[in-house]
Amino acid sequence: MEFRLSPETEAWRQELRAFLKAELPPEFEGDDDFFDAKERVPFAREFMRKLGARRWLAPAWPEQYGGMGKTAIEQFILNEELAYHRAPSGGRLFTIGITGPTVLVHGTEEQKARYLPKMASGEEWYCQGFSEPGSGSDLASMQTRAVRDGDEYIINGQKIWTSNGHVADRMMLLARTDPDRPKHKGISAFIVDMRSPGITVQPIENLAYRHDFNQVFFEDVRVPARDLLGGENNGWYVATTTLDFERSNIAAISGARRTVHDLIRWAKERHPGGRPWDKPEVRLKLADLAIKAEVGRLVAFRTAWLQAKGEVPNYEASIGKVWMAMLGIEVANAGVNLLGPYGALQPGSKWAQLRGRVLTSYLLSVSGPIGGGTSEIQKNIIAQRGLGLPRG
Repeated sequence: MEFRLSPETEAWRQELRAFLKAELPPEFEGDDDFFDAKERVPFAREFMRKLGARRWLAPAWPEQYGGMGKTAIEQFILNEELAYHRAPSGGRLFTIGITGPTVLVHGTEEQKARYLPKMASGEEWYCQGFSEPGSGSDLASMQTRAVRDGDEYIINGQKIWTSNGHVADRMMLLARTDPDRPKHKGISAFIVDMRSPGITVQPIENLAYRHDFNQVFFEDVRVPARDLLGGENNGWYVATTTLDFERSNIAAISGARRTVHDLIRWAKERHPGGRPWDKPEVRLKLADLAIKAEVGRLVAFRTAWLQAKGEVPNYEASIGKVWMAMLGIEVANAGVNLLGPYGALQPGSKWAQLRGRVLTSYLLSVSGPIGGGTSEIQKNIIAQRGLGLPRG
């Protein structure tokens, strides 16, 4: 693996950092609750459009679709810097990190020309309609139906844990088109306009009192047949490509790395109980976390490097997903222990340290080994596809 960036790419990273310093307000500390506060969504949309106007939102995409014609390395750098600076995400993961690359692989030329430029410009945000109340790890057991009716499909069913569904313009949806075929072979993928009649979005507040998740209901929703992605009954192949892109995302690792750096800075400051940095056990723990965060960054970088070579990461992406989930929990636990009683204070509290991020991270960390495919599933992928071990 080549660890060094070209001078041109490194210069672009510095230009991106200068842009973030200029565009983010001085007091800006991230968009943790952006989608809870409707008044903040316009800022996020405007920020995405500014990135899109520079063709920075999807640098690895072809220029004809609004990208820079660069490689996955530039996309990696963008995701890393935006996550580290806690810039508004604007549904970037599901739009640029998942749906867009999937359309590039499975979409028709007409679909690419219709969807991709609006993604790359920041004009349209996407969400993902995969999981259902009874279909999580066993995704192929989904029950949402899509029935052909002339030049349209009629969708009925429901999806759950739909991140950003309440602010998304479109959804990449999986639905069953042939209930008589084996479960993996009767699924199709669609691009669905979230403003379509018959779609109802209900919020789900998570453990950290945040509204990212939603439950989405479909009642006789009509979707044009031209919005079928990858061909009828080929949705499982579309889904596996999608999940490989999802697991290769650097954002979670970069966010954990930023939290480690915040904890180091906090520990070096003097507090009523003294300066935590003066304790050897604190320095040792934070050093250990900094090393693990850098390991995670390099694992993610290798995934991007494989993509830049034209390969589709598979078990390599699963390695990064497992490491990210483990690191997130370990960083959150260390933060709560380091801050003591202050670590239990919610954002907005007068005495909260680090703006209450430690408690939020702690509460959200339990979802790391679940979302995007459980760690147990990822370990099976690593064992079978990476190590060649037999199925148990």
